[in-house]
Amino acid sequence: MTRSETAVEVPAHHRLGGGFRNPPGSPRQTAGLRDMLRFLFVDMRRASVPPIPAGHLAANPLSLAQLHENEIAWLGHACFAMRMAGQLILTDPYLSETAGPAGLGPKRFIPPAVSADALPRLDLIAISHNHYDHIDAKALRAYRWRAETPVICPLGVGKLMRKLGYEQVTELDWWQRQVFGELTVKCLPAVHFSGRGPFDRNRTLWASFSFLSNERKVWFGGDTAPGPVFREIGERDGPYDLAIVGIGAYEPRSIMQASHATPEEGIAIARDLGANAALGMHWGTVMLTPEDPFEAPERFRKAALEQQYGETNAWILPIGGRRAF
Repeated sequence: MTRSETAVEVPAHHRLGGGFRNPPGSPRQTAGLRDMLRFLFVDMRRASVPPIPAGHLAANPLSLAQLHENEIAWLGHACFAMRMAGQLILTDPYLSETAGPAGLGPKRFIPPAVSADALPRLDLIAISHNHYDHIDAKALRAYRWRAETPVICPLGVGKLMRKLGYEQVTELDWWQRQVFGELTVKCLPAVHFSGRGPFDRNRTLWASFSFLSNERKVWFGGDTAPGPVFREIGERDGPYDLAIVGIGAYEPRSIMQASHATPEEGIAIARDLGANAALGMHWGTVMLTPEDPFEAPERFRKAALEQQYGETNAWILPIGGRRAF
């Protein structure tokens, strides 16, 4: 038997020395060291939060336990609760004041719609990657049903979730799926990176997810830049009733073009996926980048018109708002 016959084929997004990479054709960062220093020590220090727009917070308190079937609620940033196949699902919990270790990092300027200790018992927690604004260790420790609640996450992220007290953890590679009762969850590619410190960059996988019930199909983007992989996802796994797409934290482009989408790119991703509607996320919660944190919705709706997606198909929720899909 030849060496080629015995070799195990390694997926393109797996690095031979360990760790992961983005799909072929994904955008790359073009910023140099000077650009990075200016971003960190000039642009972000000058950035400030403008007045909170009227209607950015829902008028009525949110009760996740009362979410109806095929209904979704925004808790802020990339954290959503939705009910599908009778199951209450929470994505990318970030409910604490800061997005960083030990109380450090960017501070949210809007409180979450639901505090961590007020979360009801969930049927599933879906984690897209290990960044601090998507895995909030303080909030996840405060959740009372850690041992009983299933978690689904990309390869390598399960170690952290188990450390936080979660016992039913399923790690998936891209294109793998897991069934939870009448709900099928598929782990899909995203264009991003991972890491919670200076020495673990891209050692764990990042992902998007699709959620399929007998009635609906939803795509959740986590954190992602645009790329040709979304047309492939649409062809292989789509179409979708709803795509939840990131539309914030996109400047400066020389840095963020490899990890976050603009509002215009969010619509383009939804189109490539074959989604009937696109719901904007990852905006209006915490200052991760220096652009106006409230400009994204207007650009998102305008892009839907210009790309012939339909303005009414570009959805924006207030924090604490809910909508049927």
